[in-house]
Amino acid sequence: MTYDYSLWIVVLMNVVFFGMFIYGFLKPRKKTEWRSMGVVTAFIVALFTEMYGFPLTIYLVVSYFGINLGPAEPFAHVQGHMWGTLLRLPELGTLLVCQIGSTVMLGGLIVMGLGWRQIHRARGELVTSGLYRYIRHPQYTGLFLITVGMLIQWPTLITVIMWPILMVKYLRLAKSEEQDMIEAFGENYVEYRKQVPAFFPSLSRRLDRHATAFTEGE
Repeated sequence: MTYDYSLWIVVLMNVVFFGMFIYGFLKPRKKTEWRSMGVVTAFIVALFTEMYGFPLTIYLVVSYFGINLGPAEPFAHVQGHMWGTLLRLPELGTLLVCQIGSTVMLGGLIVMGLGWRQIHRARGELVTSGLYRYIRHPQYTGLFLITVGMLIQWPTLITVIMWPILMVKYLRLAKSEEQDMIEAFGENYVEYRKQVPAFFPSLSRRLDRHATAFTEGE
């Protein structure tokens, strides 16, 4: 019988990889930043522990809903996917959901990396171009996409509970950082903050720009 868990080396490798990647781009320094980073680390540990170590969530869900995983391969890795099990998706459907999650995670990694590169190149100057032309905190937007992708790819009860806590932590951290930016750049940052959304591009603002450009073109 297949048992696709207890792969603790794989758990460790994934935790180290994602942890170091996120740490490298967020660079925590203050106590509040380290606390937020601690929540991210706990989220990652909980995710990969259940993905490859011990599938606690699926055992609890199966017991509560009385779902029969089938006698053939009840401990196969694909059977441990919560959405696939609850929705009784075929194996191909479950794999498709996992790929959607991976795509969202990849998008988050790219956004976080691009944001970090702009900040690194600015050498302490105020950045308002590139991604920062559309959102004020692309690195936190990237973190949001990474964690949402993880929840799509391999949801667990613990990570579902932790996710709102993680988001609140970084929302507060972003507000705190903006106060520092106002002290550093004064009115320039105040005006920038009025014009650019915090985490997600404003569709209405883009439509207004296009309308203005069209009117000027006439």
